[in-house]
Amino acid sequence: MRAISGLWRWRHNPLRRTTDLLEAWVALGALLLILVVAPLAGSLIGGLAQGTLQKSVREQRASRHLVTATVVRKAGGSQLDVDPEASTGRDMRTRVVADWTAPDGSAHRAAVMTSLDSPQPGDRFTLWTDRQGRTVARPLDSATAATHAVLAGFGAAILAIGIVEGCRRLVVWRMVRRRYARWDQAWDKAGPDWGRTGTGC
Repeated sequence: MRAISGLWRWRHNPLRRTTDLLEAWVALGALLLILVVAPLAGSLIGGLAQGTLQKSVREQRASRHLVTATVVRKAGGSQLDVDPEASTGRDMRTRVVADWTAPDGSAHRAAVMTSLDSPQPGDRFTLWTDRQGRTVARPLDSATAATHAVLAGFGAAILAIGIVEGCRRLVVWRMVRRRYARWDQAWDKAGPDWGRTGTGC
């Protein structure tokens, strides 16, 4: 990291300029901020995400129910579909028309997807529904919620590091621009006399 590389400017050196020392202080400040702010931001955001996601897990578990459905027949159209809940296309599912009873006691019949390889009328399988019997996605589980919270915390820490490093680079860029402007001014003063020393002009 460039913030650490700026620390060498503290070495006692006759060629060390004041701006070199300032850059070293900026680098140290950025390093300390990264060591303090990044873990703090990561734990804070991760903790907030964990609380929100675990609350969502509890709400989904309370509102979604696993019911047993019975295959009536295979549904028309495409026999194999990709599971919309799966992240890859490897989990193929068969579309069937099925009957089930909702948690509120109402009877339902609809085309749904099943993981049965070759479903036959009368085969039974489970699916997730809400209280009224409408099919819903599987509820979020605690382990997945915790993984998402960790990723959110890690992302927040990386973002904090990026912001601190970006601010450090901006400050150093402005210092370098100011240094070059001073060099230009000094050169403009010395430029007309350059090379004339000792010529008697």
